Amino acid sequence: MKLFIDTANVAEITEAASWGILDGVTTNPSLVAREGRSYHELVAEICRIVPGPVSAEVLATDAEGMEREGRELAGIAENVVVKLPITQDGIRVCARFSEEGIATNLTLCFSPAQALLVAKAGATYVSPFVGRIDDVGQDGMQLVREIVQIYDAYEFPTQVLVASVRHPQHVVEGALAGADVATVPFKVLQLLFHHPLTDIGLQRFISDFREAKDVH
Repeated sequence: MKLFIDTANVAEITEAASWGILDGVTTNPSLVAREGRSYHELVAEICRIVPGPVSAEVLATDAEGMEREGRELAGIAENVVVKLPITQDGIRVCARFSEEGIATNLTLCFSPAQALLVAKAGATYVSPFVGRIDDVGQDGMQLVREIVQIYDAYEFPTQVLVASVRHPQHVVEGALAGADVATVPFKVLQLLFHHPLTDIGLQRFISDFREAKDVH
């Protein structure tokens, strides 16, 4: 499974890229707004840091506006993936971009029916928001499992990108479900490294070595 970082913060992206396990980046208007910078300049910088896919979202809600903004974003760098909402206009633009070879990420997916439409439109990625589904008392990961089953049954090439990840278990469950990608906030990426037994074991190894060295 690929790991993307879900942020628009350059420092976080640079740090995560240095670990050698980062495959791409997802951003959204909320994340970009926190940085207080020009949207296009920020996306361009992120694309220079990470050679993998970088999702950048349109702000328009009508097909004409989405298409115009999407083309502008796609023109920033070859690795930009245009992020579109799952609406009738979003699906229409996705199908058009798919025919032209422009990569797309259809976002805010909350049902298998939506995911089916996304695949029919030829999207590169679909982003089920597991955390937000969990927040309303439903099972977000069950949606991922259902999408993977549908896509496998019909051999759709659209990749399942687990989004709205809140904790490491979401990443693990996404991998077990057969998702192609998980996009993970920086803090959750850091948590993937940690296990108390690893920390205890490392301390013990170092302590034992120092004791043995002192004896000799």
